[in-house]
Amino acid sequence: MKTTFKAAIAALALTTTAAQASTIVEIAAADERFSTLVAAVSAAGLADALSGPGPFTVYAPINDAFAALPDGTVETLLKPENKDQLTNVLLYHVDDRKLSADMIPTGSTYFKPMLTSERLCITANGEGVKIADGSGEMANVVIADIQADNGVIHVIDKVLLPGNRPDCH
Repeated sequence: MKTTFKAAIAALALTTTAAQASTIVEIAAADERFSTLVAAVSAAGLADALSGPGPFTVYAPINDAFAALPDGTVETLLKPENKDQLTNVLLYHVDDRKLSADMIPTGSTYFKPMLTSERLCITANGEGVKIADGSGEMANVVIADIQADNGVIHVIDKVLLPGNRPDCH
């Protein structure tokens, strides 16, 4: 019961933020839970692009997801000499369509992120939505459908990492 209440409060807080900001970048920048993501988007030089007209779907990892990466990973990715690698990781979290949760078919389906050399496997069922990445790990969508003028944000609990094509069955 407490978890459901906390999730409702978190969703309400994000909805309130969304009402005050219009683009995906503005919404993320206004919420401290996305400060690492915002820093990464800025370091990669993607803020202007993600503030553009879109449409975009962003699978947005919260700070705890970045903190769960091996020690030093975030700091290494944020270095100027690693901008290309950081950009690839971030583009793995973006789709160039506006995909609300009800547009994700039941079952497992491959989706093509803006990092076009890679694929995500998104599974939707009665338990929610999960995303398999190139590391073989799963991210959970913890808050879906935060609407922005240029797309939609789905909050996830893991940083998606490119790699091997995930199994999708």
